[in-house]
Amino acid sequence: MSGSTSQKGGILPADPMALLEAVQYAPGAVVSRTLLKSDAGTLTLFAFDEGQGLSEHTAPFDALVQALDGAATLTIGGKPVRAAAGHLVLMPAGVPHAVQAGGRFKMLLTMFKAGMR
Repeated sequence: MSGSTSQKGGILPADPMALLEAVQYAPGAVVSRTLLKSDAGTLTLFAFDEGQGLSEHTAPFDALVQALDGAATLTIGGKPVRAAAGHLVLMPAGVPHAVQAGGRFKMLLTMFKAGMR
């Protein structure tokens, strides 16, 4: 990842949000915007410029990736998984995972601090 920036702002009650417009691409960067953060988990939007990614890491909680725009390869437990706009992918707690954008890619990440299963 060449650069990273954050945008402030979350979801307002009873106020629709256009997800694709809520986070913008930035040259050579991964942009993230936290929409919700609570004891139950987090909801974060990401915009990856072409060729950008998140290196392999492990999270202590289950997470769902909802691909919104473009496509990326998610590597989950060593298995490459292609996620394109409209796809939903579960990344289980404790399993190493990474994200590599093939082109520009936007996703919504929902992390659950309580077990989903």
